[in-house]
Parts: sequence; structure tokens; C-alpha cells
Amino acid sequence: MRFDIISCQPDLLDSPFSHSILKRAQQKGLAEIHIHDLRKYAVNKHGQIDDYAFGGGAGMVMMIEPIDKCISELQAERKYDAIIYMTPDGQTLNQGIVNQFSLLENVIILCGHYKGVDERVRQHYVTHEISIGDYVLSGGELGAAVLADAIIRIIPGVLNDESSALTDSFQDGLLAPPVYTRPAEYKGMQVPDILMSGDTPKIEQWRFEQAIERTKQRRPDLLNEE
Repeated sequence: MRFDIISCQPDLLDSPFSHSILKRAQQKGLAEIHIHDLRKYAVNKHGQIDDYAFGGGAGMVMMIEPIDKCISELQAERKYDAIIYMTPDGQTLNQGIVNQFSLLENVIILCGHYKGVDERVRQHYVTHEISIGDYVLSGGELGAAVLADAIIRIIPGVLNDESSALTDSFQDGLLAPPVYTRPAEYKGMQVPDILMSGDTPKIEQWRFEQAIERTKQRRPDLLNEE
């Protein structure tokens, strides 16, 4: 799966894709990450990509021309299944959306900045608008990294044990149950006996019951979703 991420702060994206699972996914050829500096498509030699908002008001707006040039150049090379704009007023990201995106082949992620992009970009170029929560960041780069991470880790072959992703929180509409590892006892704190019983059906039933209980306590809204 190929990700083309358009940013006016590309250096912010160096670290997230250079380590751990995301790095291995690229090494395996299962994911391609390409970062594009929007300032290379600036409207003048000063690297301008933003301007004042028509009608006045505080904050700068990302201009349509540099974004159009960048997207058009990418689209001339291949077909894209989605152009995703990271914005606080977009659809809140959840596991269902991630699962749908993971079935695509080529996506563009546009990182917002300043007061956002010229509305014409949203009207004529963007196919999906995604938010990672009800708060505002300095730019869309961290949100883009979150989105890409969530998608890449469930691409078949990325994780050594693919069943690990299938048992994550939210995949079945529940939070994940508690997990334990060695030692079985530490300073009087014991691992539940059932987990060391070797009885797989009973262990799975215990995990299911724990997942339901944890979801009731922490995210009851998930149980109310149809």
C-alpha cells in the first residue's frame, strides 16, 4: 500500500516511519511512505504556500494553487483511491474506518496547517476528511502519522502474528481484555489462575467476559452502538 503525504512541515514525519513496525513494513515492501514538501510547489521564490483569509480574521490559509500542483503531479503518475485531509472538523477516526482504508492501494494524505486549507480544496480534491479527536494540533502531520500507523499495522504480513491485530481493542466492538506476562507472582500480585491452566476454551471465555466488563466500565458507548 502506498501513502503519499503532503506537508508543509515534512521533517515532522521523519521519525514515525523510521522505527519499529512501520519501518519493517517498508522493508518488507508491504507499505511505501512518500513525503512531499508542499513548499516545492510554492507560488513564488519565497516559498509562499499560505495567504490571508478573504473577509479578514486571524490566521493564515493554505492556498489552493500549491496543493493543486502537488496533487495533480501525483495523479499524473498513478490512480489514487482516496485523498484524505487531516482536519479537526473531519470524521472522527475509528477502527472501522481504518479497516476500510487498509483495503486501498494508493492514498494521498493532506496535512492541514494554520487555519486550514482553502475551502475549494475540500470541495474539489478531497474525498475523505479525518480527525483523530476533538482537539486542535499545530498541524496535520501527527494525525497523518497516527492514521498511517493504524492502517499499516493491519495489512496482512506486517505483524509477525496476524492474529494479534485481530484481537486488538475495537476490532470486535470491545476493548481488549487484561494481559499478563512473567513472572506469575510479583510482590504478592498474582496472575489469574485461569491463564495458567492450559484450558484454551476456558481462557478464551474468560477473556471475552473480561473484555465485556472492561468495555462496560470504560467505554459503555461501544456496547450501545448497533
